[in-house]
Amino acid sequence: MAKKAGSSRAPNAEDRIVVLIGKELFLRSQYTSMLRASLEDVHGEIETFQFSGESAEPAMVLDECRSFGLMASHKLVIVDDADQFVRADTRPMIERYAQNPSEQATLVLRGGKWNKGKLDDEISKVGLILKCDSVDEGTAMRWAQGRASKAYESTIDANVAGMLVERLGTDLGRIDTELSKLATAAGKGNPITAELIKELVGMTREDDVWAIQSYLLCGEASKTLHELKVIMNNAARGTHVPVSFACTDLARKLLGIAEGMNQGINPHTLAKDMKLWGPSRDPIMHTARKIGPVRARKLFDECIAADMALKSSIGTPMRTLEMLAMSFARLSR
Repeated sequence: MAKKAGSSRAPNAEDRIVVLIGKELFLRSQYTSMLRASLEDVHGEIETFQFSGESAEPAMVLDECRSFGLMASHKLVIVDDADQFVRADTRPMIERYAQNPSEQATLVLRGGKWNKGKLDDEISKVGLILKCDSVDEGTAMRWAQGRASKAYESTIDANVAGMLVERLGTDLGRIDTELSKLATAAGKGNPITAELIKELVGMTREDDVWAIQSYLLCGEASKTLHELKVIMNNAARGTHVPVSFACTDLARKLLGIAEGMNQGINPHTLAKDMKLWGPSRDPIMHTARKIGPVRARKLFDECIAADMALKSSIGTPMRTLEMLAMSFARLSR
């Protein structure tokens, strides 16, 4: 039986059950790799079995944990979508397993969500529960500095790491991919520079693509076109697809609000139904009230037509999006 474990450490070969919960996929993958390496150090070759929590029967998974391996002395049994696997009807069975887990297997439960309960206490006696949450920008910057040194024999100072995070966002998997590319370009032992980032890393974070919505309703065509150019020139290849979707999404919101107002529905109810929050709420509500359902419908139809043109490779993406941006700019007239 594994000794009682805290959640402030990485998983190791003594753990019989490990829960990796959070939206940061890279951390979940890294912890799984660390656990596998620890198991191999202790047991040599291990067998790995992977299940989907949405479809796997708990009895089948737990039987796999209890049965002896044919090819190796120890098994790593991984279940993704853990919240679908550990449900109200299956939790008692899993709790009983946690009270007496197999010494020949390590069970890993991974997912974005986890419902706390008595099972947590049982798991803490034989393993651990690790949170793999998204990190903030400061943490991502510090992580990038450490990762460059440990994994890629390179260095990146705080300011340059900040530039990288600004362009990519805080997804550690994306940052790691770019660090590998940048370290290779810099050469072994050489630092990653701001110039390399400007040359090799496009602005791919979702915030940059969706930021176009805040400029579409500004009423200044030149400003809207300028920001569109900045986003398209600094983003990854194929960015015209999410930008087009962002335009269509905004037109859909305008149409929904305009039609609702025309029917006498309370504006606060409309804003809630259309999921309008924060600083974008008032400009959208104001514009929808001003243009009415007829103009809003026409704009939405233009967005749909533009999206179809992009998907059919009709015209150039930039020209199509520029024309769409001008249609939004004309709403202020």
